[in-house]
Amino acid sequence: MTDPGPPTIVVTGATDGLGRALARRLASDGLRLVLHGRYEGRVATVADDIARSPGVERPRTVVANLDDLAQVARLGAELRDMHVDVLVNNAGIGPGVPYGRERRTSADGHELRFAVNYLSGFLLTELLADHLRACAQPGVPSRVVHVASLGQQHLDFDDLMLEHGYSGTRAYAQSKLAQIMGGFEMAGRVPAAELTVASLHPGTYMPTKIVLGERSSSVDSLETGVESVTRAALDPELDTVTGEFFDRMQPARAKAQAYDAGARATLRTRSLELVAPHLP
Repeated sequence: MTDPGPPTIVVTGATDGLGRALARRLASDGLRLVLHGRYEGRVATVADDIARSPGVERPRTVVANLDDLAQVARLGAELRDMHVDVLVNNAGIGPGVPYGRERRTSADGHELRFAVNYLSGFLLTELLADHLRACAQPGVPSRVVHVASLGQQHLDFDDLMLEHGYSGTRAYAQSKLAQIMGGFEMAGRVPAAELTVASLHPGTYMPTKIVLGERSSSVDSLETGVESVTRAALDPELDTVTGEFFDRMQPARAKAQAYDAGARATLRTRSLELVAPHLP
């Protein structure tokens, strides 16, 4: 059998914070990378910087604004032309910085944090799920990793876009629980021998631009987050583990709504309706 070589990992939101640190780590470990950013110049700079290390292959780069589902769909089509073993849905925006705490909407008219933190990753994962399964190696399933949070908020399906009682913190926390629920739902539908899905809280108040814009100090290091995501993406001990939520590197419980099969099904139905114009 031909050696397939090192896995290829797609990291969204790779131009700053955890995504950038994760890209550096994975590249130094000899893995093949596809780095996503919102701006071509910024993601190219990250790739060029990584390639300056001796013996490190320059990552491929892809560009899309995740608050525009048409761009997410184009990103999915571009990635389907590549071999992909792992998709890390890391891109996201926090409860305040840099967009403020007032309610804003995406290019498609959806509440901005729900659109960027959850809906874009939902669409991208839907577009890539069959491709990821086809790329799986015998005995080594492909993986989807959702970078979520311990900060979670119950979803109100009567006001999913938070037109009433809005706060940036509530919107952020709702989007993160939606990520986890979507991960659980997909894990229940696809064969774990071909594709596994994990969600995790990578670290608490790591020193990222989003965190330091909200508070004066950090708690966990970026390395904590890098180690946590790397384990979820690559640890052979997790080859057969799917539909789990981790707090850093330990199994954990998400908010109760994540374990409600009816709520997960409702979220999927609503999400498919929202992204329907961009599905094949």
